[in-house]
Amino acid sequence: MTSSDPAVRFSTLIQQFFMDRLIEQRNVSPRTVASYRDTFRLLFSFAENDLNKSPHKLRLADFDAELILAFLKYLETTRHNAIRSRNARLAAIRSFAHYAALQEPSALPGLQRVLAIPMKRFDRPMVGFLSRDEMQCILAAPAANSWCGQRDQAMLATLYNTGARVSELIAMRVGDVVLDRGACANLHGKGRKERTVPLWASTAKQIRRWLHQIDPDPNQWLFPNRAGGQMTRSGVTDRLKLAAAGASIRCPQLKTRSITPHIVRHATAMHMLQAGVDVTLIALWLGHESAATTHMYIEADLAMKQRALNSIQAPQFKQHRFCPPKDILAFLDGL
Repeated sequence: MTSSDPAVRFSTLIQQFFMDRLIEQRNVSPRTVASYRDTFRLLFSFAENDLNKSPHKLRLADFDAELILAFLKYLETTRHNAIRSRNARLAAIRSFAHYAALQEPSALPGLQRVLAIPMKRFDRPMVGFLSRDEMQCILAAPAANSWCGQRDQAMLATLYNTGARVSELIAMRVGDVVLDRGACANLHGKGRKERTVPLWASTAKQIRRWLHQIDPDPNQWLFPNRAGGQMTRSGVTDRLKLAAAGASIRCPQLKTRSITPHIVRHATAMHMLQAGVDVTLIALWLGHESAATTHMYIEADLAMKQRALNSIQAPQFKQHRFCPPKDILAFLDGL
């Protein structure tokens, strides 16, 4: 094969897209690189079955709208991905198509058809969250007489206190928490955005007690797995569900709830909102890029809407009793 081979050129474009465009020029976060990498892994695997071509034999001409549309349908129907996930994969593909169009102008007509594929609209359900009582039951559920139980107590307390995303929680290291006067936690958020969140005295006390069970080196994971490595998203979710199962003895309604780390994040925001904290501060606390994202919590708080309704008087009007006309046929003809 020579460098003029279309398959070689396509492989080179993919490598240049990641190394030059994403990492060197845009300096995107490692999480973004990983997300884009996984998208193309899935796409190449799909193309190998759909086109009967191994990834190293694919050409830029194969990267057409028909292939991408079939791939997106495969994500939804076979892999059962949510529309949000489907759209995230399409965003990665679009980003490469923009780059490839600049590098290979001759391929522009085909790439424009890829870029014309729209994002899919989806229903936005109301935000689900846990009540204060439900949250307290979950936090009290882990047993304090085991290593995992002590970790879970401190981990879930930190999750609720900070409103952290699960990715932010598992990325925390010992050096990210300050436990002296003015205790706080440093969170490394999406897009390399960092924020500092204060800790309750009770949360700081639990973390301080937990640090006696692990290596206190500042680079050590704050909430490691049993092997001392970084916990996974699914690992945190499993431990949370275990705590919720234990809490369901006191709160039976938890048995029918879908309990995830993101629900705890919603609970943090809702409880702050109900306590009268300004929406702008909640947005900063959660690491939202725009305060508009935080408005969904106001939409979900029925009690707040009821208080707003009670603050104005209902219109006064006299209700007239409906009396049907004697000739019902004449009434229907007049409609």
